Amino acid sequence: MFPMKKTRIAVIGYGGQGKWHCNQLLKSDVAELAGTFDIDPEKQKQAHDAGIFTYDSFEAVLADPTVEAVTVVTPNNCHKDLVIRALQAGKNVICEKPVEMSVAAFDEMADAAAKSGKVFTVHQNRRWDVDFLAMKSIAQSGEIGDLLNIESRVHGSRGIPSDWRCHKQYGGGMMLDWGVHMIDQLLQITGKDNRIRRVWCETTHYTNSEVDDGFNLRLFFENGAKACIELGTYNFLALPRFYMQCKQGTAMITDWRENAKVAKLKAWNEKDVLPEEFASGITKTMAARDSITLDTYEAPRPTSDVHDFYRNFCKAVHGEAKPIVQISEVRRVLQVMEAAFESDRLHQSIETNI
Repeated sequence: MFPMKKTRIAVIGYGGQGKWHCNQLLKSDVAELAGTFDIDPEKQKQAHDAGIFTYDSFEAVLADPTVEAVTVVTPNNCHKDLVIRALQAGKNVICEKPVEMSVAAFDEMADAAAKSGKVFTVHQNRRWDVDFLAMKSIAQSGEIGDLLNIESRVHGSRGIPSDWRCHKQYGGGMMLDWGVHMIDQLLQITGKDNRIRRVWCETTHYTNSEVDDGFNLRLFFENGAKACIELGTYNFLALPRFYMQCKQGTAMITDWRENAKVAKLKAWNEKDVLPEEFASGITKTMAARDSITLDTYEAPRPTSDVHDFYRNFCKAVHGEAKPIVQISEVRRVLQVMEAAFESDRLHQSIETNI
């Protein structure tokens, strides 16, 4: 049962994502928007005009005894200071992703949370994406066998938004913006006990010389599975959102709006096939499989409610649950990103134990 009293939460930052969090809280059945604060007077005015209470300063937020938690939604380089100060003031904290730009900085935040005894978690809303949930369900159900290779891609064609995300000093770039989501999703699929033994990454700078506007990341797991995570902002035709090969079949999602298509192997040892016309020649290797050896179908579309993030957080604040997004999971994602940047810098793969 949820507590009758809603958890009062203030949002720090009223940019695009800050507005999204405010709207989530205004719709919430377990949380209440206490107000917001932004250092930009224009953003303050926008919040006020939207009917949202605005605090005069961050200190005023921390001094409000009715505020039980804060959600930090500022440029990435501001996260650590705000999070630690909020924890030290006795507030529970949600931090927008990426929580920080290095493992060492994150460890300082996690240490402050441990000392405060307050709940500290990170907003990883893409865990509620139905395309991801469909692939996770297929992989972990074992319906097409053990995972061999998985490819996760997000392709756009508009470059980096022309805001702080274009600048390195603010923690810009697509690895920190979208990579943090895609790595988190991938590790949720492969599992926490499947160690990453090698990382290779190459970033792109087609539209921005200061920060990455895309990347190609490869992960090699202890159990032999492999993964490709690719983000592009200069792709005018997109590759499939997910492609997964397992020992007994293949699954694919072309677009996040579509259902997963599955091809499940019924028999490997079939009668020999006849050569098939293929482009300017014939082939047996690439000839289509006989339908009696393969089942093809669409996987059920999962149901999802992103409001469950705040429901879980409020339960955690009241000691009724653990945060869905765990500190150890956040740290592991940061470790992968650090290894990815190092691989890109050195132009070689990095041996890891992540």
